[in-house]
Amino acid sequence: MSIEREGKEKECIKVGVEAFIIADDKLLLGKRKNVPGDGEWGLPGGHLELGETLSECMKRELQEELGIQARDFKLVALDNNPKNIGGHYIHIGFLVGNFDGSIALKEPEKCEEWRFFPIDNLPENIFSAHRKEIELFKKGLIYEGS
Repeated sequence: MSIEREGKEKECIKVGVEAFIIADDKLLLGKRKNVPGDGEWGLPGGHLELGETLSECMKRELQEELGIQARDFKLVALDNNPKNIGGHYIHIGFLVGNFDGSIALKEPEKCEEWRFFPIDNLPENIFSAHRKEIELFKKGLIYEGS
């Protein structure tokens, strides 16, 4: 759905699809580079493309960014963020259960490194667009708000 604002082109709500990959109670985060949130830690994932299902998006993004093939995942977080950096976003987080392949840095122009952090001791400089999703995940809630 698009809305018109005075003096602006039509704007759309964007959808970000992010992955929670957990190993030994540690969460995988990437240090963002040359993108919004440069130098901050964020979840793997990206934008839902027109005509793409959420599952297709999640699989594509994990292959593009990490070089892995997700076999199963479940919905764990939903954040409606009208004040997101870059405009109004709906962020949808999935917990990845199983995957094939090894995690690798596949887009070095967008991500400096991938690192696992203890879920209860995450870095302070979390990408603002992913902060709420991570908070929801840690609380065991999918959605919170109005």
